[in-house]
Amino acid sequence: MAHLITYTYKKQDKKIPFSYRQFHHIYEAAAAEEGIDLTQYLIMEKQVEDVSKGTKSVREFRKNHFTKLGFTNMWFIKDGIEE
Repeated sequence: MAHLITYTYKKQDKKIPFSYRQFHHIYEAAAAEEGIDLTQYLIMEKQVEDVSKGTKSVREFRKNHFTKLGFTNMWFIKDGIEE
């Protein structure tokens, strides 16, 4: 099954392959493609996950952090159909 991610980084639209074997989420894959080190971010994300009662806090933290890095319009595409 083909998985793709489409996103905008620093005003450039990009499309890359995605695999759950390599990455936990689409943001991690996009950062790897752009050469961004996520070591400190993953520590912070784990801390947010540990103190939050649901997944919404983690998702919002992730989205806000990557927006600050310059990522926008992040979409997961499965079999050519946008989800």
